[in-house]
Amino acid sequence: MARGEHSPACARGWREQAAARQWTLWQTTQAVHGCCGVSLLKAHRLARGWSARQSVQELEELCERQGLGEARASIDLLNAWENNRARPRPQTIDLLARLYRANAVRLGLSGDYCEDDGGTKVVVVSGVEGRSPYQAEERIDDDIERRALFHHALIGSRSAMSGRLLAEVERTRQDLDRTLALATVSEDQLDRLDEQVLRYRREYITSAPLPMLYRLMLELSDVRALSATRQPAMAQRRLLSATVMLALLSADALMKLGDTRQAHAWYGTARIASDDMGDLRLRALVRAQEAMLPYYYGDLAETVRLAREARMLAGSAPSSPAALGAAAEARALARMGEHKAARVALAEAERIFSRMPPEGHDHLAFRFSERRLQFYRIGTLIELGEEVDWTPGPSGPYAIDPVLILLDQAAHLIRDGKVEDACDLAQKALLQVPPEHRTSIVLNRARALLSEVPAARHKAAAVRRLTELLADATPAS
Repeated sequence: MARGEHSPACARGWREQAAARQWTLWQTTQAVHGCCGVSLLKAHRLARGWSARQSVQELEELCERQGLGEARASIDLLNAWENNRARPRPQTIDLLARLYRANAVRLGLSGDYCEDDGGTKVVVVSGVEGRSPYQAEERIDDDIERRALFHHALIGSRSAMSGRLLAEVERTRQDLDRTLALATVSEDQLDRLDEQVLRYRREYITSAPLPMLYRLMLELSDVRALSATRQPAMAQRRLLSATVMLALLSADALMKLGDTRQAHAWYGTARIASDDMGDLRLRALVRAQEAMLPYYYGDLAETVRLAREARMLAGSAPSSPAALGAAAEARALARMGEHKAARVALAEAERIFSRMPPEGHDHLAFRFSERRLQFYRIGTLIELGEEVDWTPGPSGPYAIDPVLILLDQAAHLIRDGKVEDACDLAQKALLQVPPEHRTSIVLNRARALLSEVPAARHKAAAVRRLTELLADATPAS
């Protein structure tokens, strides 16, 4: 049994329930797959109550009976296929499809690129042994189709943003909002969820926003399923904590992609979950992270309000939300021209950070690290009009933040009349960001910078180069 999988007793329980409710084998397979943490291929075997040895024997007998040639399967190979350590040959996939009366899609060995829903009603389960499955009509749109959509977006040759996908992002959030107050989940499932959230926070730093958003939607779909019935208080808190983190990551990704409406809505979802949890530090974190949405999209007063609310909730103990709140306030105040207040807020951010316990060298989303403090310090000093001699390193865990700071620097050069230096710097900033990170938040700031160039300077060589670069640029999607 692979790590994270339920015991065989769980699949046995679903077979008993399937017999009582007269489910098809495919419905039972989906129930086992949805609940027991096993691949679809393994779920087909468990739905029939077969051992690995029995499956191999059945496959060999099928081949012999129908004259299909040698099966070329063994218990070890079957285990490898079921646990995604190896992939069967196309001929073997066909034999497995015959054995389980399925196709490659239902075996989990191929993607489904059909545009229609197939019209097949399926059973999707809550993930807990002994519980009744949800109504097929309710869940088919919510999970099966939606998960398939995000899976297809991830495995496609090129992740593309579309109205349908963004609509599903929003529907995921709305469904999550409706089920937050509901929630029976095992300790092992919660441990696995905690590990997943930590991994997402680590990978988010370097991952492109759009494919990461789709992966987050898949994870949130699982969290919603686990939260569909009321849980014990401790389990409920852990689910809420995971919801907060995943919703924050989704909001941040949408902010980078330039979808401010959905970003705002996802921050709202994170706020609902954190307020329900009652953890002041987590509530503060949500406000501090949310503060940067209005900062990048034009409402500096709202940034200051949210940053101060975050600091108030965080209290006197040094923490990442407190430090981030002070740093965000400093940047906004500096841009608003309130220089004295900005310097006080920046000094407060540095004082809080100096008192924070060391948290290791891992770069995690929402951890206010020394690198992030540096970004905020430099950003504030630029807005204060100070000379900043800073060049981002050739490589680092953060892809977008250094570029945004360089663009801030370029904007100030323009205001100082150094148009060509500003355009050269902006061009350098755009070229250093990887294409998959060249999202709307980056391109829009560069275009805003270009709009500040006086008409009389439009023919300057550096201005023309930046104009041409932006004319050919499309946001990463």
